[in-house]
Amino acid sequence: MSAGSANLASFIAGQKGHNFTFYTEYGLRKQYASVENFIRKRSFIDMDYVYDTLSNHDGENPLDYASLKDNPTEFVVGSANAITGEVKYFDKRDIRQDVYDIFKVSASIPFVCKPYFIQGVTYYDGALGDPVPIEKAFALGCDRVIVLLTKPENVLRTSESDEKLAAFVRKKYPNAAEKLRQRARRYNEGVALAQEYARQGKALIVAPDDICGVSTLSRNPTDLKRLYDKGYADGEKI
Repeated sequence: MSAGSANLASFIAGQKGHNFTFYTEYGLRKQYASVENFIRKRSFIDMDYVYDTLSNHDGENPLDYASLKDNPTEFVVGSANAITGEVKYFDKRDIRQDVYDIFKVSASIPFVCKPYFIQGVTYYDGALGDPVPIEKAFALGCDRVIVLLTKPENVLRTSESDEKLAAFVRKKYPNAAEKLRQRARRYNEGVALAQEYARQGKALIVAPDDICGVSTLSRNPTDLKRLYDKGYADGEKI
């Protein structure tokens, strides 16, 4: 979900380090994320700048769409219907050269970002619908699942920030707001389920033991580089 979908796309396309530049260099640009964006476009992060201007074939740092498409690895991205709050899954059939709308919807945090349209339907961040989609992975036919967490495994998510964001979108998107209010509980339940599958040998949980001061909208290159390097070191241990 969220930026994870873009990270996975670059991984499948074989573009090692591709997204690191987005976080540590482009993320500092006001066109990428700024209060000005929020005032002008009702979205702190301009997903059109990220997934069109920068990522298109003629952009500054294009996604290798041909390699993504030709790689036989399955690719599924989650989002949440802004009207109903229900989860919606997209796959490679929903991507074309320079049409990366599924990444936009998957990363659109309510209030922080506006919802995006796909075929006339508005969508928000996939974490609203299915924050830890391990059951979906098994339903798709996986026999063992790698669960990548952005928080330490035993750190419970709290709902304080979600409650605040939900209040801003409740009038226009009441169902999405309610799903946002439930996100912490559903995330914690999802991690607990993953831990049970891990005990059964059906899942491998990969999670940082320290997030190095980085949060969802962090833009400090030093902290991001520290977490990036730590990720590699932790991965080597596994």
